[in-house]
Amino acid sequence: MDERLADALNAHPCYNEDAHKKFARMHLPVAPGCNIQCNYCNRKYDCSNESRPGVTSSVLTPQEALEKVRIVKEKIPELSVVAVAGPGDPLANEETFEALELIHRTYPDLTLCLSTNGLMLPVYAERLYGLGVRFVTVTMNSCDIDISSKIYGFVIWNGKRLEGKEASERLLANQLEGIEKCVGLGMLVKVNIVLIPGINDAHIPKLAERVKKMGVYIVNILPLIPVDGTKFSDMRAPTPEERKKLMDVCSKNVKMMRHCRQCRADAIGLLDNDRSGEFIRTGACGSGCGPVNVRDDGIVGDAAGTRDAGGTAGAGVRIAVATDDGTVVNGGFGNAPYFRMYAVSGDSVTEESIITIGEHGAVYGDAHTKNISDRIISLKDADIVIVSEIGTRPMNELKNAGKYVHIADGNVKDAIPGAVAGRNAELRKRQ
Repeated sequence: MDERLADALNAHPCYNEDAHKKFARMHLPVAPGCNIQCNYCNRKYDCSNESRPGVTSSVLTPQEALEKVRIVKEKIPELSVVAVAGPGDPLANEETFEALELIHRTYPDLTLCLSTNGLMLPVYAERLYGLGVRFVTVTMNSCDIDISSKIYGFVIWNGKRLEGKEASERLLANQLEGIEKCVGLGMLVKVNIVLIPGINDAHIPKLAERVKKMGVYIVNILPLIPVDGTKFSDMRAPTPEERKKLMDVCSKNVKMMRHCRQCRADAIGLLDNDRSGEFIRTGACGSGCGPVNVRDDGIVGDAAGTRDAGGTAGAGVRIAVATDDGTVVNGGFGNAPYFRMYAVSGDSVTEESIITIGEHGAVYGDAHTKNISDRIISLKDADIVIVSEIGTRPMNELKNAGKYVHIADGNVKDAIPGAVAGRNAELRKRQ
């Protein structure tokens, strides 16, 4: 590895055990949406006294995250790593990329890190690398389809809900491809494995050996935390002795992380001294527990908590239409110079604003990637996007940002009801 990456590794408290008592990390809870359902995960409630992945006291916008980094950096000079680890999956939320870009630009001295289930990693590995991310953790609980089918409830892929072996096959294929891409780019990869007694415990040594051969730097075996409201709520957690024995076995083939604290999605400070409670913005659970607006169906909720289970805002659905005159849908996603934003409530359709993006000629390379990213950011307030045409990549990125995409030509007034009906039908299928 190059000198800069080696220096970052020396100050990374998760990848380097010698660093965890000297250097602090900070997790930014900017990613509420998730694209898979693990049978051990329930992210809908926060407890200020609870420390486990998926728990947060609030969801931040990218701008709020940047401001929080500034505040924490002033009060905790040992801060060396800033990561996005949820409360959903970072790669299912466009806000993740916005936050990473802001922080990399403002604080280039900080090491950027990301934790993901790996479903979208093949799509976004290069983008993450371009934003300065050099450390990626993938939670990967099995490389056996039959075992994985017992661990995951469903997977949202290309707007479709996959279950059973189909879901497990897609997730595993993407995890392996994503890890391979990250290693090839020069990133250091850590694989997290949740130890689930009776399901994947006997399989873990095989999994650890396989990912080591792929170039994974370190493996972390975490004990299952039985959580109320999950399919695994009645399962037992492994004993410390069981976990240690398994780590000892796996350590013959791969470097093991033995100092993990199973951090919250808003963790701040040294691994042995979490200080996230000092920096709670608003909405702290005063009585101990409270609702957090996170989604389990692949649709991104908003941080203000104003969207209902169907994903529609209290004032109605917001629709961005690629039209320059407000009459005809006449723009493709990648080249439309204007989008008009409409609010739909019942039979009422009201034009709210015109979003000027400008024309863009790039159809490949970094400029094309930035064009797609910039357009998705510009349409962040839309629930539905209506265009005359769209490529596979922006279609997938919009879907994974929680947007319903409707392709139409002809009159705007005719396209809007069809788009709303299509989105509602999709939401019903997911419920």
